[in-house]
This record gives sequence, structure tokens and C-alpha cells, in this order.
Amino acid sequence: MSDSIEQDLQPPQNVEIPDQLPLLPVRDIVVFPYMVLPLFVGREMSIKAIEAALAGNRMIFLSTQKALDVENPSPEDIHAIGTVGIIMRMLKLPDERIKILVQGLSKAKIAGYIQTEPYYSVRIDKLTEHKPASTALETEAAMRTVKEQIERIVSLGKVLIPDVMIVIENLEDPGRLADMVASNLGLKVEVTQAVLEIIDPIKRLRQVSEILGKEIEVLSMQQKIQAQAKGEMDKTQREYFLREQLKAIQKELGELDERAEEITEFRKRIVELKMPEKVLKETEKQLKRLEKMHPDTAESATVRTYIEWIVELPWSKKSKDNLDLKAAAKVLNEDHYDLEKVKERILEYLAVRKLKDKMKGPILCFVGPPGVGKTSLGKSIARALGREFVRISLGGVRDEAEIRGHRRTYVGALPGRIIQGMKQAGTNNPVFMLDEVDKVGMDFRGDPSAALLEVLDPEQNNSFTDHYLGVPFDLTGVMFITTANLIDPILPALRDRMEVIGIPGYTEEEKLGIAQKYLIPRQLNEHGITEKHVRIAEPAVRQIIANYTREAGVRNLEREIANVMRKVAKKVAEGKGVGFPVNPANLHKYLGVPKFVPEEELKMDEIGVATGLAWTESGGDVLYIEATAMKGKGQLTLTGQLGDVMKESAQAALSYVRSRERTLGINPDVFTTQDLHIHVPAGAIPKDGPSAGITMAIAIASTLSQIPVRRDLAMTGEITLRGRVLPIGGLKEKLLAAKRAKLTTVILPKRNKKDLDEIPKHILKGIHLVFADTMDDVMKVALRRGSKSTRPTGKPHTPQPHSKKHATRTKTGRAARSLPVHATSTATPPSPHYS
Repeated sequence: MSDSIEQDLQPPQNVEIPDQLPLLPVRDIVVFPYMVLPLFVGREMSIKAIEAALAGNRMIFLSTQKALDVENPSPEDIHAIGTVGIIMRMLKLPDERIKILVQGLSKAKIAGYIQTEPYYSVRIDKLTEHKPASTALETEAAMRTVKEQIERIVSLGKVLIPDVMIVIENLEDPGRLADMVASNLGLKVEVTQAVLEIIDPIKRLRQVSEILGKEIEVLSMQQKIQAQAKGEMDKTQREYFLREQLKAIQKELGELDERAEEITEFRKRIVELKMPEKVLKETEKQLKRLEKMHPDTAESATVRTYIEWIVELPWSKKSKDNLDLKAAAKVLNEDHYDLEKVKERILEYLAVRKLKDKMKGPILCFVGPPGVGKTSLGKSIARALGREFVRISLGGVRDEAEIRGHRRTYVGALPGRIIQGMKQAGTNNPVFMLDEVDKVGMDFRGDPSAALLEVLDPEQNNSFTDHYLGVPFDLTGVMFITTANLIDPILPALRDRMEVIGIPGYTEEEKLGIAQKYLIPRQLNEHGITEKHVRIAEPAVRQIIANYTREAGVRNLEREIANVMRKVAKKVAEGKGVGFPVNPANLHKYLGVPKFVPEEELKMDEIGVATGLAWTESGGDVLYIEATAMKGKGQLTLTGQLGDVMKESAQAALSYVRSRERTLGINPDVFTTQDLHIHVPAGAIPKDGPSAGITMAIAIASTLSQIPVRRDLAMTGEITLRGRVLPIGGLKEKLLAAKRAKLTTVILPKRNKKDLDEIPKHILKGIHLVFADTMDDVMKVALRRGSKSTRPTGKPHTPQPHSKKHATRTKTGRAARSLPVHATSTATPPSPHYS
């Protein structure tokens, strides 16, 4: 439908408008008198109405529909007031539509419907305009106001046809001026129809003036929006200008686009998270920045990512702790064998948590050799507490930003692993395990251990600040658990912040329990077989532990059990039978020859051979320290890959024996005419530590005094120059080694007597313990003084070399030293330091 242009055509003076006319409902336009406009007609009833008009006097009543989407309007859907028009031209189109050119003649009102089929025919009452009630001056003012408003609208960018402007300028009739303006402004149908229905020309002109005033406000606002958008626009950013303009328009109209919906969603989540005040302030600041930014800029993506991280962190979300101590103890016992100290510590934490609502999470450090279950213990603790479990490995981490995150100024910046772990957990009180904390490195990028100082300090971690977030995050509800194989490499300040819980290597009895309760059932399940297919006898398990593995943990034990299961599974799959019992007699068929051979025990009391006890990561062990004298100049030779501490112990032992030469009946000339050689088998295994001091002293004293040493006795203890016996560590493992070697008497430092409370009673059964305060106490028990002149016949005892495979540290009552382990041959890998 084209724009209508009112032509200065007067209707024929001799044309009389009848009372009854066909009705043509029109959509999307209101026809005014004196308007000439084309209409496209396609509805069947409308076409028949036009045909009836053309068959008569060519007059038709034009009235606007109330609703545009009604295809077949009823009388209720058509406005009562319309315009009588005359059809000036008619053209039939190829698509069966009709195009007509009509001219409005006069306003009229529907008095009633005469017919509704096949077209509407109505009875009308002609409406004549009232003479203006106002004065000529008022009429002139109203007309001049409307004309000025039209000029203002055109100046603000409203497009009107120039011919229309000329006609408006020359009109002197207020009613025709109002109709002309209303029909050319492109207003909504409802507004235009309201103007048509006003009969008084002055009132109609005032109504049009109000409409023009609103239109001027809208156009002024539009111009202001365009000016604001243009002020922010760069010459090369046309697209940016268009988006800003659209954004400003939508803001005025109260509409929201996708970006606004995203902002609204962020605000909703921020309210739900109940953030601390500082965090809330920073988040809202960044959100306002995001609102003002263009969505396609790089900075916008950075800010959006930052806000996404903020709203995904658990600022106030906590998981409820399971405070049932019995249930927690049951879970811990189901998952792990023994480890009573650790379990007791967790239950103590739960007990305090039950009595006190708000408490800081403990910082525990599990220290022990590989394979003893430190990491799996963390999972078990989380299950017992009913908390989420997060684990990150710190092994090989050298960049401080791994802990604290990168600053947002860097491309691809992300928060550190601590904040990432909190997001992964979804709660602010998970069990957070930092694995391998002793293997953290450092380089030019910083020291991650130093960055952990704030994380693992209950007094500081209530406001842990990640470089990426830039706002404090409260970590006091987190239960941090760190694991380490060695305590010494850990930064002293970091070590001071943690509660260290030692998890020693498992004894043979503990390994047996773990194998029967956990390892064998798990391997049966993983290999698709059951106890009907294979049954490993207890002696066979003991033999695997003693002869096929030499470790602190149970990883190799599980591998050997899996080896047995694989061979059984193969036999079952080949149909060679169903039940395959595994016992010590046939174990070699599954695992081959034993990899480790136990020490051969002494067959008689010998001179110069003393039995000592050593602690290794794989458990305790027995070692035979040999001493022999030969012609020389009083030099001391030490062999057997001894560390500096052990060499110094040998020097101290020799000095003590020289100071007691009279008591032992040793000729003083021996120390200047003979060389002394001390050897500790096996020579390929590094050994260190001070606790072999009294053993070396007894070996030296026996050699020089020719008094044999008891073969059924072992000893351990550090020696001083004054002959005092100092305490040692690893007591449990050493006593187990003595029991395995079938030794009946063990000499221990007197100050280790208190440690017996932590030793299980079954280990002490059958062993006589002697507590020595000085070397005199040791010599009274260890040397067989009544057999001084009796020298053993036959070949001297030569202990069989060990073939241990695991390096350990010394165990003393003092701070343990961490010493390097050096491989000395490919056939015999590095093995334990002895103490």
C-alpha cells in the first residue's frame, strides 16, 4: 500500500451519498475524507462488495478492522465510524486480486447492517463537521502550532513527501489540516482511528498537536541516542556504532538482549552465592565494566572469564560432616589395615568437630615410604567424613604460579591449583590432598613451597589470595592432607606448619593381613576368577612377602599376587581344571625362583663377629659386623659402603675400646703393631647411621680381647666416647628382624624402654630384652668371658651377601638424616642404609 497524497479534488457537487452502501473492511490504514489512495483487495467478500459498488454509483463505505489478523471480520470486529469513498479506477491483477483507486468523500457512521452475505451492506448516517466553537484567533494559533510542529519533525529526521508539505502549508481548514497530518505521520491504526472519530475540527487539531508533541519527544530521544553513540564511536567501528545504538534503543524500550540476559544471570548467581563483602564489591565492579564493554573485544572475554570463575566458586556452600564416630571408624577400618595412629587422629578431629561447630581444619602430613597407602588413606578419610575429595600432585612443580595462579594481565591466565581444586570440589570444606609435597622444585619462576606457606597455615589461610582472583578466599574449612616420602627435603617453615604423622613400612604380619583382606580379593575380582579357582595358603603368602618382595609398602606384593592370578586365569581359560591351590611347595612354579634369600644364622659363638639390627624402608634387617686384626701400624680400615656417620661411629667405638684396654685385658701394644679392619656386608649396599655403634664396639673388643660374642644375641644403640648408650629409632622393625632371625636376646638402649608401649605384644613374645645404659652393661651380656681362650675351629663365618633393593634412611631417637644412595653395581641395586 503506497503513501496517500491528498489531491485538491472536490467531490462532484451533484453526487448525493445514499443511505445504504456496500462495506469494504480495510486493514492497516484509516481512510480520511479528501484522501486519494490505492487499495489492494483480495478477500472474496471484499471483491463482491466492490463489484456491487461498481454496478451502482461506484460509492463504497470504507471502515477499518479492529484486529489486523482477522481474515473474515464480523460486525463486532469493524469500527463503526469510517469514510464514504468513490472508486475512481479498478484494475484486475493476475493473482485474482483487484487494485482500486478510491477517493474519500465524507465521514459516516454505520447505523446498522442490512446484509452480511455475500458481502456486507450497511446503512449509514453521514457525519457533518461542526463549526469551530473557538475564535478565529484561537483557530489560527492551533493551525500555526501544528504546522510548526510538522517543520520540527522534519528537521529531526522524519521523512515526509515534499508535495505533502506544500499542501499542509497551504491548507486553511483546521479539520482538513488535522486529517492531512494524521494520515501522513504513519501512526498506529488505533491512534489514527481516534483522530477520525473526533467530529469537532478544533478538538481534532488539538489531538493531532498532542500526537505531534509525543512524536517530537521520541525523535529528540532518538537523535540524542544517535549523538551519544556517535560520540563513543571510532571511524573504523561502524558495527560498534550500530550495536551501541541498538543497545540504547532497547534500554529505552525496556527490552533485553542475550548480553543483558547474561548480565542478569550473573547478578542472580552473585546474590545466591552470599559472597563476602570485599568479593561482592569487586565482582560488581567487574560486572559493571562488562556491561559497558563491546562484546567482541578481548578485554570483554577476559572480564567474562573472571566473573565466571568468581560465580563458580563455593563461597558459602558446605557439605555436612558425618559426625557418627562409630560409622567413621567402620569406614576407616574397611579401607585400611592397621594405621591406628592415623585413624585415631581422624576420630579425634570428628569428636572435636561434634562438640564445636566452627573449627579450623587440621593440616596433616603423612610421611612414609612408597606403597604404604598414604594417598588412598586421604580418599578413605573423605569418605568417612562425608566430604568431597580433591587431590593434586605437586611432584615436579617448579612454578609458584601453579599454587597462586597467574595475574589477569597475562594471556591465558588461570587461577592456581588450590582455587581450581575448590571449584572442582564444589564445597568450601573438602578433604584436599597435596601429594608428593617433598618433591616440589624451585627455579627462576619462584618457589612453590614458599607459596604453600600461606595455604597450609590455619592462621593465614582464612584470606588466601590467588593472583588471578585478586580477592581473599577462606580455606579454614578445608582439611589439608599432604604426603611425602621423606621429611627432610620439605622447607623447614612449611614443615613447621604441618602435623607430621609417620606411616612406617608394613611388617610381615601387617602385609599378611593386607594381602588376605584387600589384595587377594581385589586381584580375584580383576582377573575374573573366584576362590573356587585358586586358593593361596597363608604360608605361601608369607613366602611371597619374605622371598619375592623387599619393600616398605605392598605394591610389589600385589604385583606378585597378580602374577599368580594371571597364570591361574590362563589355566582356567585353557580348560585345564578348576581348583588350583597355591602353597610353599608349588609357589616357584608360579613366581619362579625366590628373589631374596634370608640371612644365614650363626652356628656358633665367634670372635670378631657381632650381630646388629638395622632399619630399612622395607622393614628391619639383621647384619653381621665383622672385625679382624692383622700385623700393621695401628690403622683402621672400614669397608662395606659406610656413610660418614657410620664411619665416625666406628672411630668412636675404637676409641672407647682403647680406653677400656685394662678391663678387657688387651695388650696396649696391639694398637700400634696391628691394623684393624671392620667390614659390614653386603658391600654393594650403602649403609649409614649411628645406631650400629655398640655393635662395632663389641666386634672390636671381641677381636682384640679374643672373647667370642654370643650368636643368639643382637644389639642396637649409639655409642659415645664415654661409653654411654644413646637411643635409636625404628624399634618395631628391628625387633621383628630379630624375631625372624630366631634371636632370643636383644640389647636395647635404656632410654628406648618407653617406646615398648607402642610395640604389639605378639612381637615381644619369645624375646628377652636387655636395656643397657653404658657399654659395660652391653659387654656383660654380649661377650662370653668364660670362653676367652676358646677359639672356634673350622672356617670363620662369612655371612651371605644381602640383595636388598630399597634405599632408606637412618632411624635414631634424634632427627633422622637423609643420605644419598649410590648404585654400586647393576646386579645389586641401591639398598637400605643400616643404622
